Amino acid sequence: MGSGNVKIIQYLVDTRGLWPGAAKTKDLESEASRALALLTEDEKAAVLRYYFVADAKMSLTSHLLKHRVVSVYANVPWPETKLTRDAKTKPVYVDPATGKQPVFFNVSHQAGLVSLVAAAGYDGQVDVGTDIVCTSERRTRDHRVVDTEGWGKFVDMHADVFGRSEAGYLKGDLLSSQSQPGLPQLARGEEIVDFKLRAFYTLWCLREAYVKMTGEALLAPWLEDLEFRNFRAPQPGEGFVQTDGDAYVEEVIREHEVWFKGKKIDDANICLRSLGPDFMTCSAVRTPEKKEDALGWELGPYEFLTMDKILSDAEARMST
Repeated sequence: MGSGNVKIIQYLVDTRGLWPGAAKTKDLESEASRALALLTEDEKAAVLRYYFVADAKMSLTSHLLKHRVVSVYANVPWPETKLTRDAKTKPVYVDPATGKQPVFFNVSHQAGLVSLVAAAGYDGQVDVGTDIVCTSERRTRDHRVVDTEGWGKFVDMHADVFGRSEAGYLKGDLLSSQSQPGLPQLARGEEIVDFKLRAFYTLWCLREAYVKMTGEALLAPWLEDLEFRNFRAPQPGEGFVQTDGDAYVEEVIREHEVWFKGKKIDDANICLRSLGPDFMTCSAVRTPEKKEDALGWELGPYEFLTMDKILSDAEARMST
């Protein structure tokens, strides 16, 4: 296995202000024609099937990011970035000349933001996963459920995607746990609920990134055997930015206890970060054949890309 020239790529795109003239998904055919022209016919059709234009924008951006990372880091013209699916239906790029994957990638999107994590230049298999969550996207609904049904009922509604001990922890030990700082001493009512929801979505983000790294989905039969213990919610960011600067160091959490079937495992490099007051991102990578390689890689902050940058770079890579 070789890891000396490995490049870890982490992108973020904010789609919320893109193509403002598109009130409905069908409007993207004209408003986003430049971007759609870079996709395959099947990808275009998949984007335009979304009912809500916000979802279509995120889908379109996700497709563009996958093609971009393959074109740039596998060094192939954009039209040759043919994506297929592996045995677990995860999108992949396989070099037709070698039969290998020169770049491994995964995408996520929520509330208008799209993330991509990729690894390129590694001589061997790399598993990668990313997730992005927004703690406030469903805040009104979440508070209504908690107010009417109780916190325990809210957790139970999602218990099928948590590990055996995680739902119990969220319902019983969360407020007294020393691993969950950030609750004001005199917090009441909505402040307490928001604190609980941030821990809930932190756990969701960690699990989703890890499960996607494995190539499975949140319907995997072993989900209840996977547990995150002593996890911590990152403090809300002061600005809509990710950085390793001193002002934001408290937002970055790299140490996590991951347990599977009652055994602590340490084969994944997992990094959780705040993004502004409401978002957080998680990156997860592992190298199954030599775990110490991925464990030594630096998972830094995500890089924001503009759509103009994506499109101009793509058009420049239409041929070599």
